[in-house]
Amino acid sequence: MEVFAVGGAIRDSLLGLPVKDRDYVVVGATPEQMVAQGFLPVGKDFPVFLHPRTREEYALARTERKTAPGYKGFVVHADPDVTLEQDLARRDFTVNAIAQTVTGELVDPYHGQADLAARVFRHVSAAFAEDPVRILRAARFMARFAEFTIAPETMGLMRQMVAAGEVDHLVPERVWQELARGLMEAHPSRMFATLRECGALARIMPEIDCLFGVPQPPQHHPEIDTGIHVMMVVDYAASQGFSLPVRFAALTHDLGKGTTPPALWPRHHGHEARSVTLVKQLCVRLRVPNDCRDLAVIAARYHGDIHRARQLRAETVIRIFEATDAFRRPQRFTELLQACVSDARGRPGYETVAYPAADYLQAALCAAQQIDTAGIVAATAEAEKIGLNIRAARIQAIGRLSV
Repeated sequence: MEVFAVGGAIRDSLLGLPVKDRDYVVVGATPEQMVAQGFLPVGKDFPVFLHPRTREEYALARTERKTAPGYKGFVVHADPDVTLEQDLARRDFTVNAIAQTVTGELVDPYHGQADLAARVFRHVSAAFAEDPVRILRAARFMARFAEFTIAPETMGLMRQMVAAGEVDHLVPERVWQELARGLMEAHPSRMFATLRECGALARIMPEIDCLFGVPQPPQHHPEIDTGIHVMMVVDYAASQGFSLPVRFAALTHDLGKGTTPPALWPRHHGHEARSVTLVKQLCVRLRVPNDCRDLAVIAARYHGDIHRARQLRAETVIRIFEATDAFRRPQRFTELLQACVSDARGRPGYETVAYPAADYLQAALCAAQQIDTAGIVAATAEAEKIGLNIRAARIQAIGRLSV
């Protein structure tokens, strides 16, 4: 029995990056031997065990054989005769196919160290094409590692996989999992650029793909292209460390512009309502979590109104608060403003522009929350008028603010 550290931990260590989780592969062992040594079996599809003390994962060396489309269509063979090199050969990229012995020696049969030095993601073997999740992983890695490129032959293989329909067999939960992880990296736009380059974006998120090439008024959008704008918006949200719901809202706020008839370009009247419909459809298809879906919907609907907040009447501001449930969910309203400031600053030359709408709306919400609700209730004789009187007092409180 031999134990080797493998995967991302070795890659990140060689890059001088912090190592979070360590995985190990065990060569020459049977499941019975692992259990006898106190390891806890957890793998369903192949033998994976938790260390009795550290709870780190130890997997038996294995090979895989493709039997059906999609990322689950594999037969796994784990046997004491499977070598380390055979196990490493089934991995996605050469930089992830480096192993390390217990004494610290590196085992690098597929030249991953050379590709690390060159900052290149290159597939280990043609078996890469058997698992469409690897397209998503490649895109996510590009969002994380800003200095890396994808080897031309690997990009070519990814295009072939898309053309063969492999990505069409991905389950929604796995697609969302990889997209969410990529959105939380430092440069999310690189993930979408990679998916678009290989053709996968049109299959996975056609609502995003169709934004590229759609023009906007240049006096408001120097970048002109809606797709480029959305990428700048989501990258700004990432640069500020905003939450996943904010980043997803930043990504999807302008989906309706992709359905504007070309005869109406570069204007996009009514795109907010169309965006809401498309966001809801996208979230159902990818089974997006409720917190991300809900924020994305209100950002799509109200980002234009929020940009114009200082020109709105107090009654209109109250309607926005009510529609976005701001009184009960002030933290989500703050996230809505974060998505809107990302939209405003996701344009060339606007990266540091002041965004007074956010401060004004926060002040307006605070003023509306501080009215004497108890006094209004006590002074209102007719119960059915309590809500109307509270609303009127909130409108007055906002009206007293300096616009």
